[in-house]
Amino acid sequence: MAPRHFVDLWKLEASDLRAILDDARARKNARLGWPKGQPDADRPAEHRTLAMIFEKHSTRTRFSFDAAMRQLGGDVIISNAQDMQLGRGEPIEDTARVLSRMVDAIMVRANVHEDLERLALNADVPVINGLSDRGHPCQIVADLLTIEERLGNVKGKTIAWVGDGNNVCASFIHAAPMLGFELRIASPAVYHPDLVDLARAAERQGRVSTTHDPREAVRGADAVITDTWVSMGDTDHDERLDALEPYQVDDKLMGEANAGALFLHCLPAHRGEEVADSVIDGPQSVIWDEAENRIHAQKSILAWCFGKVG
Repeated sequence: MAPRHFVDLWKLEASDLRAILDDARARKNARLGWPKGQPDADRPAEHRTLAMIFEKHSTRTRFSFDAAMRQLGGDVIISNAQDMQLGRGEPIEDTARVLSRMVDAIMVRANVHEDLERLALNADVPVINGLSDRGHPCQIVADLLTIEERLGNVKGKTIAWVGDGNNVCASFIHAAPMLGFELRIASPAVYHPDLVDLARAAERQGRVSTTHDPREAVRGADAVITDTWVSMGDTDHDERLDALEPYQVDDKLMGEANAGALFLHCLPAHRGEEVADSVIDGPQSVIWDEAENRIHAQKSILAWCFGKVG
């Protein structure tokens, strides 16, 4: 039986994404008041080991996946890519075959999405996209969990993305037609979302629109989301700041959204650039719930990969 990979959201069935979200919320609620190191009652990853490979720096992904496996009753092995033979030129295909003999799943925080796809193609165990240049599906599960905790089912809600049409934005585009929410994206032309992602969403009758006007995107939205303007690996720092300056999420822009609209940011944030202090530290901000929910999201993604969800 082929392994269940979690590489791109659009490759999942909508029912699987919904099952992952529902499981994450149930697992979080079942742990209220528990010590963070106590395993879940069902321990769905007992006797299983997750390999974690990092080509990029990480705080939330590293800690949340480690904590997730511990709470699921499993274990982890963590390595930077440069510490492995992978960093000295070993073919990705060979690494996939070797690790498949040693661990039960592989999470990679990768520079190049195609490398993740090659790893998944040659692995006999599930491969999870912890971040790549073309998607951040684990983050979107945590974000949607956070929105649904406050606003109920995301179906029919309006989410506004403001800023760079980056990898996180791409995964929101993937999720929109699967879960039935409207996604409005405001970005400058030079940092437009991926056209293939937009075309795929349109083919699936997704309500995804783009504009260069952040007010148009945010007007009447239930949640407003942004991300750093300069991501790891970007070399056009000054050009990005110039192009994206009109896209800062400040109090005036949040005022265009629905009363009680949420503000989300996957972190780390550059306060005073993509978001004003008064917004990220204000009453509409749910960034700390969002960060915590990475643990609960990773747990249910892992449980799904192991065939315990969906």
